[in-house]
Amino acid sequence: MRARNKPRLEAIRLALAEIRKVEVDERIECDDTRITGILDRMVKQRRDSITQFEAGGRADLVAKEQGQIEVLGEFLPQALGEEELDSIVKAAVSEAGAQSMRDMGKVMALLKPQVTGRADMGEVSRQVRNLITAG
Repeated sequence: MRARNKPRLEAIRLALAEIRKVEVDERIECDDTRITGILDRMVKQRRDSITQFEAGGRADLVAKEQGQIEVLGEFLPQALGEEELDSIVKAAVSEAGAQSMRDMGKVMALLKPQVTGRADMGEVSRQVRNLITAG
């Protein structure tokens, strides 16, 4: 607030409001895992908005959303590298004993706590699908 960085302040206030909303709606106090999930969902929403704004030719709104993603990203855990994510996915597929697409739910249940906020779940899902169908 003292730095008068309005875009950063706005992103932080949005995150705090979303966390408070979940706490009030569910009558709970959010732990770190839940807060990471909320922030991850907010980043995903902003990425979806960016796609729509780019299609609409609204560069000003794209820049605003990207700024919010950067601020929210500061509060998320370090993103997983490609190799690290690949090894985690392979380990989960072998641990679940996945043989067909029916087993994808088991694999994703194992992966979700490990990668939430650290990787795009759509990409993780794609990797799991590729490993199961190839193997």
